[in-house]
Amino acid sequence: MDEKIKDVNIEINESELSESEFNELLRIRRAKLKSMSDAGQDPFKITTFKKTHESANILNNFQKYDGKKVNIAGRLISKRIMGKASFAHVLDSLGKIQIYLKVDVLGDIYEEWKKFDIGDIVGVNGTVFMTHKGEISIAVTKIILLAKSLLPLPEKWHGLKDNDLRYRQRYVDLIANPDVKDAFIKRSKIIKSIRNCLDKKGFIEVETPVLSSIAGGATARPFITHHNTLDIDMYMRVAPELYLKRLIVGGFEKVYEIGKMFRNEGMDIKHNPEFTMMELYQAFVDYHTMMDLSEELIMSAAAALDLGDIITYQGTEINMTRPWKRLTMVEAVKQYVGLDFNAMDGADALKCAKAKGVEIEKGKDSWGYVLYETFDQLVESKLMDPVFITDYPIEVSPLTKKNEKDERLTYRFELFIYAREMGNAYSELNDPIDQRKRFEDQMKLRAGGDEEAQMIDEDFITALEYGLPPTGGLGLGIDRLVMLLTDNSSIRDVILFPTMKPKK
Repeated sequence: MDEKIKDVNIEINESELSESEFNELLRIRRAKLKSMSDAGQDPFKITTFKKTHESANILNNFQKYDGKKVNIAGRLISKRIMGKASFAHVLDSLGKIQIYLKVDVLGDIYEEWKKFDIGDIVGVNGTVFMTHKGEISIAVTKIILLAKSLLPLPEKWHGLKDNDLRYRQRYVDLIANPDVKDAFIKRSKIIKSIRNCLDKKGFIEVETPVLSSIAGGATARPFITHHNTLDIDMYMRVAPELYLKRLIVGGFEKVYEIGKMFRNEGMDIKHNPEFTMMELYQAFVDYHTMMDLSEELIMSAAAALDLGDIITYQGTEINMTRPWKRLTMVEAVKQYVGLDFNAMDGADALKCAKAKGVEIEKGKDSWGYVLYETFDQLVESKLMDPVFITDYPIEVSPLTKKNEKDERLTYRFELFIYAREMGNAYSELNDPIDQRKRFEDQMKLRAGGDEEAQMIDEDFITALEYGLPPTGGLGLGIDRLVMLLTDNSSIRDVILFPTMKPKK
């Protein structure tokens, strides 16, 4: 290689343009494309380029590739022309690598190269070498334009900072912010880890309907659509629970599904109307087995990202060492609020909760509802390290088996980490007579205006009448788990295309 080669890594400044300057930039890029097309060199007619390597292959194995010919392809993200020689950087799926171009090697192609813009997609043939400053590079013998970028990258390689624009134009966000891409690679590893763990335990992955004539399986407001052929309203699923339990009735003993759920509710850093959940069911076990399985699934996902028992989330250290703490809801309220619900009847519970500032919705003032609201409003925000809160009130658990020792409660838990619900699990209710009564109670709430209350699913009750074995069920929020393990503060940072209000 030329002994006088120097490292160059500076970018053409296209940021902070006025509107007229920006429009002129667009005009110039389109004019370049037209000129190429008129000359029979339309890059959009190229259908393939034979890549032999990714940038990371070369950067991580320089001794192996030094002096070897390689073909790479990607997006041009920096460019510096110095007369008869140029340096640039090309970004591919695994990173970026520097390329070096000389007029005495490329000939007429060099003049065409000088017209390329940052953002263009290029294919490069060349030889691997290292510059004097130690940057692994490719000496280009051929470069071809594979796609013309007609819009400049926002702020180019300094990073896209406007969150609204980042979420609306994730394709640009992925180019401009390498950490964003890394988070979604980690998301894939987390989901793969969960699948591997369940598959090894003999679970069968299944698919259940997204559209149904009844919105069941969770207390949530559904999205409603209309099926023209059948001329009926249908609901996008809020949970796959009732279908998965039908499969247990049918003879499957271990099933799971990872898929999209849809709830027509609020949006914030923890909620998106469309989200991903893993839900599973196992015959002949209870919610204690589901606690053990929750720990295993989550810590396997953490291990897939090379995380240990102590993680840091948003500056807070969280101890994930197993086994995780287990508290009944009554115990949690007593510990954190100082109210012992076991020593109170409904009237006393309501009075004491209101004295603590708990807001109670009209018509939901029973002992169980008051216990739940007290926990939700005064305790949940204090639960930082992993903890299973067990034995939920029957009023908020219409699909859960009753607690034999106290029929006001159920065999249900929710897992909390960093004051957020991460998972929900039951010893499943398998008594069809009790299930019908629970559904009827929900329908009374629905008739009173509660749009989140569940509907009666007659076919599901029929399935229970054929016999559902004792079953444990578990749901884990994939998006929140990814947030936790990748240290992202908003659910929008771990969903590739989050729901956004349309721009006017």
